[in-house]
Amino acid sequence: MTEYSQPPNQIEARGLSKYYGSFVAIEDISFSIPKGQIVAFLGPNGAGKSTTLKILSGFLAASGGTASIAGLDVSRERLEASRRLGYLPENGPLYDNMVPVELLRFFGEMRGMEGNRLKERVEAVTELCALQDVLEKPIGKLSRGYRQRVGLAQALLHDPDVLIMDEPTAGLDPNQIRDFRGNIRKLGESKTILLSTHILQEVSAVAERVLLIHNGRLVFDGSPADLEKEAPLDETFYRLTDYGRAVTPDRTEGGAV
Repeated sequence: MTEYSQPPNQIEARGLSKYYGSFVAIEDISFSIPKGQIVAFLGPNGAGKSTTLKILSGFLAASGGTASIAGLDVSRERLEASRRLGYLPENGPLYDNMVPVELLRFFGEMRGMEGNRLKERVEAVTELCALQDVLEKPIGKLSRGYRQRVGLAQALLHDPDVLIMDEPTAGLDPNQIRDFRGNIRKLGESKTILLSTHILQEVSAVAERVLLIHNGRLVFDGSPADLEKEAPLDETFYRLTDYGRAVTPDRTEGGAV
């Protein structure tokens, strides 16, 4: 009899907490994401989405709990974990005076790529993110949509197993959002993806699972169908985030939370 093992979890959060003095940014966040799953990390502004993603990506130390990428603890094996992770932060840093091809080569060299390997990966992400027409145009002159494509290209440059994105469609127009969602669905065929959003339409458009966070705590973990089982998605979102009964506090601590 053939035994079938479950796909390994590519993203793990166990009891994650982050405190700034008496301020609670997130508390006791736990979830695991298996290989090949697209998960929407949903919540109102200031709920703690960005804080959680920064801890998972190794950019922020947790006050408690553990986080791992592809089985690697991000606090103890940060460099190795980063080789398995592509991270697209909200308003990620792009050098406006560079052109996309320069930026991609620069990031590739920083990751130890060279020669044919670097050339092949730059060409691959250029095609995947449809950057052919702007490769030699200064990034500072690009539209918001193209800047997001450049950011996604650099996150994918080293062909990571896991992709984490923070509000990837914020500020895009409807056509740009449609294109970006198409990229996400295509990437989900081979990668594990966690994307944060406060836009309800993102859930049904790209995700097969939803994590909903409110006031720094996980309040729902299930499928989009489960989230809409008893009421339309927007009504369930309002109920789970206490809309109209409690105002989410400003959770910003030196940036998005």
